Amino acid sequence: MKLNKLTIKEASQKLAANEITSVELTNACLDRIKEIDGEIKACLIVCEKEALAEAKKADEQRANGKIGDLLGIPYLAKDNILTKGIKTTAGSKILENYIAPYDATVIKKLKQAGAVLLGKTNLDEFAHGASTENSAFSLTHNPLDLTRVPGGSSGGSAAAVAADMCLFALGTDTGGSIRHPASFCGVTGLKPTYGRCSRFGLIAMTSSTDVPGPMTKSVEDAMMVLQVIAGVDKNDATTAKEKIDNYQKLIKKDLNGIKIGLPKEYFIKGVDKGVKQLIEQAIEEFKKIGVKFVEISLPYTKYSIPVYYIITSSEISSNLARFDGIKYGLSISKNDLMDVYLKSRSNGFGPEAKRRIMLGTYALSAGYYDAYYLQAQKVRTKIKKEMDEALEKVDCLLTPTVPHVAFKINAKQDPLKMYLEDIFVTGASLAGLPAISIPCGFDHKLPVGLQLIGKRFDEAILLRLGYNFQKIKK
Repeated sequence: MKLNKLTIKEASQKLAANEITSVELTNACLDRIKEIDGEIKACLIVCEKEALAEAKKADEQRANGKIGDLLGIPYLAKDNILTKGIKTTAGSKILENYIAPYDATVIKKLKQAGAVLLGKTNLDEFAHGASTENSAFSLTHNPLDLTRVPGGSSGGSAAAVAADMCLFALGTDTGGSIRHPASFCGVTGLKPTYGRCSRFGLIAMTSSTDVPGPMTKSVEDAMMVLQVIAGVDKNDATTAKEKIDNYQKLIKKDLNGIKIGLPKEYFIKGVDKGVKQLIEQAIEEFKKIGVKFVEISLPYTKYSIPVYYIITSSEISSNLARFDGIKYGLSISKNDLMDVYLKSRSNGFGPEAKRRIMLGTYALSAGYYDAYYLQAQKVRTKIKKEMDEALEKVDCLLTPTVPHVAFKINAKQDPLKMYLEDIFVTGASLAGLPAISIPCGFDHKLPVGLQLIGKRFDEAILLRLGYNFQKIKK
């Protein structure tokens, strides 16, 4: 087997046994990027020299007795996560030449664990999208079918993992941006609970739902990454002091007595026949290993999309105000201050960023704030309460991740149709709950993902269910 095709678990065992070196592993990934990324365009920046230096350092640390699951493991990071001394563009012209002065906390933790950063991955500009077609620099292709999108907004990360360019990648999930592309590319994508992993060093999109998380080749690999990046951060007041479970120990427990809820609103007309059949097959496979299922109802689910896009656009309008051509990023100097603002923002932002800024500014404006933003927050509270109450009766929820397989590039030009891509993934984000997308089969040779949604800070049950499911699927 080629080294770049290994899982984190497999590579970690080989590194510990001195069968391979991190330099060899890193070179295998870099060679794969050179071989295939010209077609896929998953990477915006490749740091070959820096990666090989980090790999060499990891080998030396291992030789001196350091151990760790991620020591010497090569990965890629979504390009809205700050990396010291390396460009962080957020897929936008306005940050085309921005070099971050510090590492995001999740990058810092991976660096301390000895993981090797290969570079940065493509995304929809400022993570606004569900296809990675909105990047200012390139259009990422789905490795399983180059005529189709990889999903978004973490499409570059999902494509890179699916194409074996790295052993894992970091993404960010605001309203499905890890889970959606994970489903389209046939990889595992974990959105931790809001507050489980630090947002410090993430370029903010929707501050009340943004979460960094892993995209991996297996659930066990996602567990290994989460164990490293989770935890309280003094730089992020939204991180929680909740205990971090020993996931390694918990995921291998059997599933006897586990009860999963099936929300009837997620199994509606509009879900592709092939997707529905694969989800039903997965349910039957879970039953064989001791899981019980009950049908539940989440009637407020139908409001998730409008609520999410009002809140998201509003927070985007506020968060993107800092990109004004003065402190950092693109600055077009003209006659006066107002001209700098207008020219820099007009030339720096793409169409989708501008659309969301305008929608959000409208929703927050005098006379409309109560009718839109405040009302959306009230309904969000209802959605959260409803999901919490449902999860008091069951251990987690199971749904399709996306109602269909990856669509063709340029097939969805209508912004509203693109927003509806998030129909099954926004609920967990609005409620701040952990959720994972796991591959469950292929429809017309394209991957389908199933989604598990857990109780707040109970990533362990999702990892346990996913691990056991992948074990029987092998």
